[in-house]
Amino acid sequence: METEKINAEVIAVFPNKVKISVDKLEDFQLAEETLKVGSYLRIADNDNAVLIAVIENFSIEVITGEKAPSDRRYIIEANPLGIIRDGIFERGGDTIAIPPKKVEPAKKEEIQKIFEESLPDKKKFCFSSLSTDETIYVPVDGDKFFNKHIAIVGSTGSGKSHSVAKILQNAISAKEGTYQGLNNSHIVIFDIHSEYQSAFPQAHFIDISNLILPYWLLNSDELQELFIDTEANDHNQRNVFKEAVIESRKKYFKGSDEKKNRIHFDSPLFFEINEVLQFAKDKNEEMVPGKNDKKMGPLNGKLSNFVSRLENKINDRRLDFLLGEKSKAITFEDTLKQLIGYSEDASNITIIDLSGVPFEVLSITVSLISRILFEFGYYYKRLCASKKTDEHINNDIPLLLVYEEAHKYVPNNEMAKYRASRESIERIAKEGRKYGVSLLLASQRPSEISETIFSQCNNFLALRLTNPADQNYVKRLLPDTLGNIVDKMPSLKAGECLLIGDAVVLPSIVQVQRCNPEPSSNDIPYLQLWKEEWHDLDADTLRKIWDY
Repeated sequence: METEKINAEVIAVFPNKVKISVDKLEDFQLAEETLKVGSYLRIADNDNAVLIAVIENFSIEVITGEKAPSDRRYIIEANPLGIIRDGIFERGGDTIAIPPKKVEPAKKEEIQKIFEESLPDKKKFCFSSLSTDETIYVPVDGDKFFNKHIAIVGSTGSGKSHSVAKILQNAISAKEGTYQGLNNSHIVIFDIHSEYQSAFPQAHFIDISNLILPYWLLNSDELQELFIDTEANDHNQRNVFKEAVIESRKKYFKGSDEKKNRIHFDSPLFFEINEVLQFAKDKNEEMVPGKNDKKMGPLNGKLSNFVSRLENKINDRRLDFLLGEKSKAITFEDTLKQLIGYSEDASNITIIDLSGVPFEVLSITVSLISRILFEFGYYYKRLCASKKTDEHINNDIPLLLVYEEAHKYVPNNEMAKYRASRESIERIAKEGRKYGVSLLLASQRPSEISETIFSQCNNFLALRLTNPADQNYVKRLLPDTLGNIVDKMPSLKAGECLLIGDAVVLPSIVQVQRCNPEPSSNDIPYLQLWKEEWHDLDADTLRKIWDY
């Protein structure tokens, strides 16, 4: 009886679209729940195979004429996703035969079976369900999801931070077997707005009060960006700085003379920044023998701006985490353990709260940490390969780096102040997977992220995006397009998103499950606070914090 009620037919077939005419939408819906954009259809062909398609849009055609003055028919456009043949779903597959026999809404058990049987249980990783039916869970291939880079984009209030937190919470709780304690996940979150500590109370939390980074591990580009006025393009500054750094590195090096002679500007060896300052001062005040008496040296008075800049940086209390005495004492090993959770209280997640890092060194801070973690993956892979030459898995401590509000430090522009972080993260995007270092980009302004980095992502969660530039940017870069269904991005509910990529069997509109505990909101309740009685201000304490 239901089949008789369904009065639908395919009226056009395109390479990436099927157009369906429905006489009575109410009867068509009887076979399944209320249809929405994102619902699935089954289209049978003459080979006893079933094409699964996702609805892109609806339209109405009014049929006029003497016999039917006010009849309407409904036009549904759907994007083909794959073929069910002999009970097995295949992405893509053959085109349907013409004309197809029958069109109807896909059965719930059919869609459920596709998701459940698309992956072996050991590979399934789940954090969402279908938006049209939240009893149908949508697993992804966990290996492909985490090792092929992830992008999560959405406007403020779309549920982006909650989605990131839910994915990571499920990752650190995933276990194979019944062992107790931590699993082997290693995740570093670059938290620019202090959101994630509440979502991960057991995480290793690092902020400006306990962050220690050794300036002597900065590479030559980072050192020059920090200490030299790059806009001035002063070769004297660069040459003096380079000479002083190399001389100081050699002074503190304990190895052989042969190795000492190979030390260069980029060598990751300790140098004393105060000695570099003194070297620059001496050159700036240098007097040399003259014809009758002493005369000013070739650089006398020409390094004043450089000396002043260097002094200001060294004496800036805000930069103690990078240039202070602890930065001189910390070892490379302790730096690495601090970043990937191998501290006294081991943790799967390290949260690096960047909110207190001065903006002028934010790029360098992110660059240094990212580069250390990338090089850890590179050298650890070499170590593993040397121990087990026949081992296919040559990095058993893979890392996931989470860049929250990534557009803040890897923007899509060539400004010098972002060069360091952009180069470090672009390198991870292009090469990190080979060494067990993958990234998750989260941003409310994807159009402002470096396209080199964004285009390397293979899995996407596109939440509500209201900015047209961001919408168009995401549409252009999505590797697995849903056709016009991406136009739904501005109207998605909080936590609802397009889940697309190599890791998911069907591109889907899903609802991300709520995380528990949740990240802290940045929304300040202005009106509620303004309604309260006048708050006093502790200006003295504020001044002490503010006093650099």
